[in-house]
Amino acid sequence: MELSYTEGQTFKNANYIEKPLVKGEYENCIFNQCDFSNSDLSSNRFFECSFIFCNLSMAKLTKSVLGGVKFKDCKLLGLRFDVCNEFGLQLDFDNCILNLASFYKTNLKKTIFRNSQLQEVDFTECDLSAALFDGCDLMRATFDNTVLEKADFRTAVNYSIDPTKNRIRKAKFSLTGIVGLLDKYDIEVRTL
Repeated sequence: MELSYTEGQTFKNANYIEKPLVKGEYENCIFNQCDFSNSDLSSNRFFECSFIFCNLSMAKLTKSVLGGVKFKDCKLLGLRFDVCNEFGLQLDFDNCILNLASFYKTNLKKTIFRNSQLQEVDFTECDLSAALFDGCDLMRATFDNTVLEKADFRTAVNYSIDPTKNRIRKAKFSLTGIVGLLDKYDIEVRTL
């Protein structure tokens, strides 16, 4: 089956719950205020696309290609990025809600997470080298055997990272955020 090809189009206020997005390849497209919640985006290919004010909660992404995709002001609850096609996976998140998403074993080097909620997100065995968590809430996010070298957590909050179970060499943390590296020791840190 040959996939359709769409380039440079803007899709606005579309509801893909009732009428699914046509399977295909989308390049330099903008999806603005579209509802993809619970829809099946499996095997679609998105290159240099932007999703703005969209709801993709619980959408299926099995074997989807997400190359240079930007999400801004989107709701992405429970998304399984771990089932996407790994080829060319490159993502950028700005002011998004990603709670309960899974990035298990995903290569996210240099990914930017800006002003986003990442509560209960699974980053187990991810490569987050040089990733930026700018103004992000990481409450109950899971970091286990995760590569966090050169990652920037200076403005992130509510994270709990065990330095003995993750690679954190040259990662950046704020002085107030250091508590998130000491959680496992159940100690109390106070300022004078």
